[in-house]
Order: sequence, then structure tokens, then C-alpha cells
Amino acid sequence: MPETVRPLAILGVCVLLLVFLIGRLRVHPFLALLGVAWLAGWATPAERLSVLPGNLPGAHGLRVVEVAATELGSLCGRVGIVIALASVLGACILESGAADKVVRRFLGVFGERRAGLALVCGGFLISLPIFFDTFFMLLIPLARALRLRTGRDYTLYVMAICCAGAVTHSLVAPHPGPLAMAEILKVDLGWSVIVGTLTSVPVVAVGWQVARWLNRRHDLPLRETPGLGLAELERLAQRPDHELPTLVASLAPVLLPLLLISTASFVVAFVPAEARGGWGPVVEFLGHRNVALCIGTLLAMGLVWRQSQGNWSVMSRLTGQALETAGVIVLITCAGGAFGAMLKHAGVGEAVQALAVGREANLLVLGWAVAVLLKFAQGSATVSMLTTAGMVAAMSQGTELPYHPMYLFLAVGFGALGISWMNDSGFWVIGRLSGLTERETLRTWTVLAFSMSFAGLLVTLLLAAIYPGI
Repeated sequence: MPETVRPLAILGVCVLLLVFLIGRLRVHPFLALLGVAWLAGWATPAERLSVLPGNLPGAHGLRVVEVAATELGSLCGRVGIVIALASVLGACILESGAADKVVRRFLGVFGERRAGLALVCGGFLISLPIFFDTFFMLLIPLARALRLRTGRDYTLYVMAICCAGAVTHSLVAPHPGPLAMAEILKVDLGWSVIVGTLTSVPVVAVGWQVARWLNRRHDLPLRETPGLGLAELERLAQRPDHELPTLVASLAPVLLPLLLISTASFVVAFVPAEARGGWGPVVEFLGHRNVALCIGTLLAMGLVWRQSQGNWSVMSRLTGQALETAGVIVLITCAGGAFGAMLKHAGVGEAVQALAVGREANLLVLGWAVAVLLKFAQGSATVSMLTTAGMVAAMSQGTELPYHPMYLFLAVGFGALGISWMNDSGFWVIGRLSGLTERETLRTWTVLAFSMSFAGLLVTLLLAAIYPGI
């Protein structure tokens, strides 16, 4: 089989098998993802795995198993603590009534009809410096509390959070993908932040309209999730206002981590190391997402301690249930990451690039399309951005573009939003924390992500035609 065809064949077989296992046979996602990751590895030529670093066994079959375990563990090291702490934090602000307090004030200011729109606008600003997964985990308790308070529009609230945070992850530094793209494509970093933010606004507006359409088509219920049951949440939502924490205390567990992470992100990205002085390491430490979330979690646990009048059994039960929930999410998320990484080792990304090279096409459309395919193939938006940016940079070298290179930056960034499905960690975080099934997540979040990605391409093409010089 030709080397350009084998990786794509591996991808096609794995996609079909994964959909069959999870969608038809109802195999647990962790087992299905791990199985197809091994299958992709066994179908990959041995020499592609033999060059990987580390003291891994020499036999191909055993090496595949070890590589999958290594990739799974690597992703767990990056997201495991975040998911665990965010799960405890979310359970605590629900139990203490903090989420309900915020929602009551939220509805009092904006009204029930504008609650989703306010969530989009506020979430967009908050998400600028925050990783999408972390941002979603912090805000999903608000969506659940809003659904309890209003009795409807759960799909709208969840998708509002998604469309608020998804675009900034691909377009706005200090997120790692846009940072690296700015360097690869030789565009000014500060200018990329301004342009990326401004062009994200109409795309988020499109996402909001798509979210409203999805809400009309898919009225998803608020389901039981491990942790606080619906009956318990209903009981908490009926408490009188004077029994709830103050608004400042309710907001602190969520806003303080966001503030710490944001500050550290901007300092690292835009303040030279020599200008930081002695305060730089302190800001970076407090703004590390594990540390910041730990601080927020302690504040949230303090609210539960106060509301329960120092009842440790409540705290023990709550944290135990939250960590059990987090454990399942971590396993599924990391297995999806291992599957995506195995497809990368199989050469799917290189095969997609090989198909694109030499094609006579608009470079903006080509860059967007390759980024979409790479996101679908291996799940990581950041990897998609870096790989595609390197390709379009090489293709545009020595040629005079009819538009500013910033438009390549936008096209690739919007493309990396692309098709989010079962090999994307964000897919599982959204589905599991929202209580959605895999099919429901595909019909809502996947549709929303691609709609915004395509809208971003249209915005980029329109701006490049109207104002090519920026």
C-alpha cells in the first residue's frame, strides 16, 4: 500500500470502528478509544514507532501498547489535576449555593430571555486568556444552575459557553497555538491579538445564532451526573436568598483563578523576562493553572464548610463523588488523546499535507481545509495549527501574497477549530460534564464548532478581498 494512502486508510477504518463500538455496541468510550489506538499503532509501520525516544520494548506489538500508554500518561499529566480540581470546585459551588446565587443575580440584571446572550458576551471576554477546557469546566455549573432556575434552554446555555471560549483558543494569544503561529508566519504578536480578537466577534455572533438553532432542534434534558443528583440540586435551588453565600464570595472561586491565570499568561507573553524582576516568578507560580485552580477549589470548599456549619462528612462525601466523576473524565479524555497521538505517529498529518502540496488553490482556503482535516485526524487544535502554519509558510515563501500574512494566521486558526469529535479531549470534557451522550455531543458541539470554523473562513476571505493590506 502506498505510504500516502496507508495513513488515510488507518484513519478511515479507525473512525468507522470507533463510531460502531460507541454508537451501536455502546462500548465504554475508554475501552473503545484505547482499542482503536492500539489498532492504529499495529497498522502503523514498525519503523515509524522505532524512532520514538525512550526505553520502549523492541517488538512492534508491545511497543504499540507502550507508546499508547506513554501518550495517555503524558496527557494525563497535563490535564489530570486540572480536571480533578475543577470537578471538586464545580461540585462545591453547586452544593454551597454559590452558583445559584450568581444565577439569581444574573437573571435579575439581564432577565431570563437574555441569559444565554449574556453568558456568551461575558464568557467571550473571560475566555481570552484561559484554556478552553479549563474555562468550560469553571463555567458549566452556571449552565446547570441556569437550567434549574429557568426550566429550559439547557442546550443553549451549554453551547453559549462553548462558542464563547472555542474561537479565542485558536485565534488569540497567549493561547499556545496562536503564539506559535505568529512566530511561524512572521506576524506581529501584539497585532495578532488585536486582529484575532476583532475577527472573533462576528464568528462568535454566528455561533450564537447556531446555538439558538441547535437549542430549538435539540431540547436536551438536565441529566443526572455522578456527584450531586438532580433532586439534591432542586433542593438547593429552593433555598431562600439569605441562606446563600454573598455574591462576592460566590464569584471568588471562579473569578480569582481566572484572574491569576490571565495575569500570568499576559506577563509571560508580553513582558520581557528582564523586566519582571522578583515578582515575575511569584506571578507565574500563582498563575499556573494547577495552582490557581487549587486556590479556587480551597475557596469553594470553604463555602461548603461554612454553609454546612463545619460538617466534615458533607465535605468528604462531596469531594469523593467529584473525584470519582473526574477519574472517569480523565480516563476517557486521555484515551482520546492517545488515539489522536497514535494517528499522528501513523503519519496521517503528513499524508494530508502531501495531498495538499502542489494543489492549485487559494492559499487561504487550502490552509483552512488542511487545518480542519488535521484537527479531525488527530484531535489537537494546537498541533493542527502548528503543522498547517509550517506548511503554508513554506508554500508562501518567496512569493508575493496578494494580502497580508495575517490572513494566513486567521485562516489556519479558524480551520483548527474545525471538526471536534471523539479524539478531541474537549469533546469529552463538554459531553461528560454536561451530561450529554456521544451522539448528542456530535449533534450539538461538533456542529457548532464546524459552523464557526466555516464562518471564520468566510470572514477571512471577505476581509482579504476588501482590505488586503490590513
